[in-house]
Amino acid sequence: MQELDTRADRLRHRRAHLPELAEITDLEAERRRVEDETRDARIAVDDLATEQTKADADVEAVRARQRRDQERLDSGAVGPKDLERIQAELVSLARRIASLEDTELEVMERQEEAQARLTGAEERLEAVEHRLADLRAARDAAFAEIDAELVTVEAERGPVAEQVPDDLTALYERLRAAKGGVGAALLRARSCGGCQLTLDAAEINAVRAASPDDVVRCEECQRILVRTAESGL
Repeated sequence: MQELDTRADRLRHRRAHLPELAEITDLEAERRRVEDETRDARIAVDDLATEQTKADADVEAVRARQRRDQERLDSGAVGPKDLERIQAELVSLARRIASLEDTELEVMERQEEAQARLTGAEERLEAVEHRLADLRAARDAAFAEIDAELVTVEAERGPVAEQVPDDLTALYERLRAAKGGVGAALLRARSCGGCQLTLDAAEINAVRAASPDDVVRCEECQRILVRTAESGL
């Protein structure tokens, strides 16, 4: 029964410490970070798109005024006084358009940079998602294999446990809980398989004198000793 319980404990430990689990945890943290980066980059792109629309509208508004003034000037229906004013305004509008176009160009450059950051973040997020999918598939396959082995071990344990008296089973379970999962150990070559210590002569004599039905325990670690042909008695 101890051998089966040890096998089950090892399977549960393996299940809880699959290498995929640690990488999944790390990648989930990375995904959250990249998701935040992607969200921030997308907000920046959207804000710059709004800024670009405003910059385009500002340039177009000034150009429309410039066209109207130029049309009036070209019509020849402008008096000398208005002619000077319109010409001065056209010079001012040309400077204004040049300034607005510089702003427009600067916004476009910032928008390209923000879009590049967004594209990079989206690509990293996609790569993380793909890796997570692969790891989860590997984890689930490992879980299925381990769980199937556990079912087999538990099925084998049932008939064995039925042969052990209730009081001995209770003692064994208490010892397992207190002794790192090992409540019973083989006595092999006069050594306890639990604490690995060799029994002294008096202890060996006591074990030798015990009835086959007696529960023999290690004096050092208190585990139940299982006697076999290899015990050295």
